[in-house]
Amino acid sequence: MPTAAKTATKAKVTDSHSQTPIADRVTETLHESVNTLGEHATVAEGKLRETATTSAQNFEQKQQQAKQYWDQSSVGKFTKENPVATAGIAFAAGMLITSFFKRK
Repeated sequence: MPTAAKTATKAKVTDSHSQTPIADRVTETLHESVNTLGEHATVAEGKLRETATTSAQNFEQKQQQAKQYWDQSSVGKFTKENPVATAGIAFAAGMLITSFFKRK
């Protein structure tokens, strides 16, 4: 629904007896440019939202696949069956790696 300001501007721009025809033409051109820019922004936003949705869906699928692979792997089974041993191994590996980096 057009506002009073938009209606007044259109009336001014289309008035053939205007005192400022150049300014009116510039105003009209700028309004057309803003409208075109708005249309392009709408299209770009739609594409961006579609791409983001597709990416999120793909990421979720890959995450589910990785979880399935982990659950089916021997390492995944070992960590579930022996959580304390797994924590000990991880701690020892961390200490070993830290000691290597400190020596250099």
